[in-house]
Amino acid sequence: MAVQHLGLGVLLAIKGEAGLQRESPVNEPASERAERLANLLASIVENSDDVIVSKNLDGIITSWNRGAERIFGYSAAEAIGQPITLVIPPDRQNEEREILTRIRRGERVDHFETVRRRRDGSSIVVSLTVSPVKDAHGNIIGASKIARDITEHKRAQEQIRILAREAEHRSKNILANVQAIINLSQSDTSEGLKEVISGRIQAMANVHSLFVETRWIGAEVSAIAKQEFAPYLQEGHDKRIVMEGLQIVLEPTTAQAIAVVLHELATNAAKYGALSNAKGWIGLAWSRTEDGQLMLRWTELGGPRINAPERKGFGSRLIEGTISPLGGKVHFDWRAEGLVCEIAVPT
Repeated sequence: MAVQHLGLGVLLAIKGEAGLQRESPVNEPASERAERLANLLASIVENSDDVIVSKNLDGIITSWNRGAERIFGYSAAEAIGQPITLVIPPDRQNEEREILTRIRRGERVDHFETVRRRRDGSSIVVSLTVSPVKDAHGNIIGASKIARDITEHKRAQEQIRILAREAEHRSKNILANVQAIINLSQSDTSEGLKEVISGRIQAMANVHSLFVETRWIGAEVSAIAKQEFAPYLQEGHDKRIVMEGLQIVLEPTTAQAIAVVLHELATNAAKYGALSNAKGWIGLAWSRTEDGQLMLRWTELGGPRINAPERKGFGSRLIEGTISPLGGKVHFDWRAEGLVCEIAVPT
């Protein structure tokens, strides 16, 4: 194997040169062939998108390609003759000493991920490959270094990790809410229980569609309410539900809770309250207090006369069980003309 140092910190190893001879002119002198190959390789190095530089055993830069100029911001004239620490942050200077120690031993450093500094002071993440450079006698005289800017790749990896952690958190939150719904649900028949649980889970699914629109920032109260009231807002009956309140965006956990609560109140009103006849109507008002609490008031009027229940029903327990873990409070006022429910929950 013939090995030639091309003065660029790059080695050209030619095994028999069989593959290259086929492209060489017939009877081309060896010196001309070597020069032609050297020029070809020099052109490849110079025009590479990656950083390809060389340095001597004292860490002084001896070559600097266009990729290095573009990525680090220093021209070849500015970089050659300067120590390679020109692009190494102060807290990583020890890396260079370790690399030079390994190079002197004839070792190669493969795909070493680290941080380097650009001319403007900004930092980039790079993957380094450093190889010893030898002269014609086999003596190590320096090192060639190839660096690839992987800043965007690492940023993308970190974003994926963040999204994965967020997805795990959200999944656990969803499952916890579903488990709570199941634990707080009850019916006289298996079909009835299935219908109850299905409706409550659907309320959660509805509000999740709102999260997608805001990229999981949360959901606005009126949007949540409109989704839950949709089955009861038939043509010509839109005035049966009157909503009033400022725009308030709730973070996902609180938004899910309010969606389930409104679903429960609307379902109860359709079965026993103001939405169970043709004349009843519902008022829903909300506001935010100075200390950041959401105040929500549900009022039913015009429905059948009601009596206060002797004990809490399943729906009441579900509402309280949904709001209490958030540090909120629920008050039910079972008036003869209709239910009034007041909810306070931190936002």
